[in-house]
Amino acid sequence: MMTLDQLKDRDIGKIGTPERDKYEFDLRMDILGEMIKSVRKERNLTQEQLGELIGVKKSQISKLERNAKNVTIETILKVFKALKANVKFIVEMEESELKLV
Repeated sequence: MMTLDQLKDRDIGKIGTPERDKYEFDLRMDILGEMIKSVRKERNLTQEQLGELIGVKKSQISKLERNAKNVTIETILKVFKALKANVKFIVEMEESELKLV
């Protein structure tokens, strides 16, 4: 029996490989789109109404909810502001050796 991480390592690639990075990024963008859809529905807004609030068409909201990959951070922030939802970004820095010469 294998763990989920072991299966991902075997089938997608180990963490840090381009294939695994793309997989992880795509997964995060899918989750972001689902979060937008969920909050929009909680606020009882249609895609058209949300689009009007941020100045885009319904079709753009639909695309965003299905796939958030091709959208700017500015648009995502506008969406969450219109939905009256707080957004928190976490930036993690990788440790690296700094050498002073």
